[in-house]
Amino acid sequence: MSRIQLEIAANSLASALAAQDGGADRIELCENLGEGGCTPSQASIAMARERLRIPLYVLIRPRAGDFLYDALERELMRRDIEHCVRLGCDGVVIGALDADGDVDRATCAELIAAAGGVGITFHRAIDAAREPARALEDAIALGCERVLTSGGASAAPDGAAAIAALAQRAGTRIAVMAGAGIEAGNVASLLAATGVTQVHASAKATQRSRMRYRNAALAGLEPDWIASERERVAALRRALDA
Repeated sequence: MSRIQLEIAANSLASALAAQDGGADRIELCENLGEGGCTPSQASIAMARERLRIPLYVLIRPRAGDFLYDALERELMRRDIEHCVRLGCDGVVIGALDADGDVDRATCAELIAAAGGVGITFHRAIDAAREPARALEDAIALGCERVLTSGGASAAPDGAAAIAALAQRAGTRIAVMAGAGIEAGNVASLLAATGVTQVHASAKATQRSRMRYRNAALAGLEPDWIASERERVAALRRALDA
């Protein structure tokens, strides 16, 4: 059996380096994981490209919320992609829908053209699509190399049947990567249920601030944060390799 690929959604440079040390095969660099992920800073991308030895993909998403983008947001995404290409990133992670929940093929094609031949992952916009099977076909027609999906559920284990159906439909035309809510304790059963050969996880945990003084009244400015942990990535890697 070939090695199952493990992609880690890293919400910082520190998370990306921890994921690499833990045995990740690929990084999806992002920020703002609590709202589904957004495009990271230019410095974060540049430093990750300098320091990572494994493939680096960058999430291209200008804000949280839906995947219906206006002209200003499309330009932001295009420029971010051009920056990633200049830095030598291995790929970008994109997705856009129209107001009716279908893939916005014109916007996606524009972004893919800006990518200039680097790898393309179609992200979980597929889970927000009206017809995921049709969205899969659109991703294939656009030339994407993989789609990331939870099967339309909040967590991939809950959407396993839908993921399996997409993987069967995709065949060898495109890779289907399962993501959301995956950890060492459930990944083996997910693989068995879906037949996928790529998984996506954040392997994150709360990092406790070393601040001795804390102002408890600052809601939204709490000093603790989340990050990928080497040990959690390593546990996932062991579970995948078992």
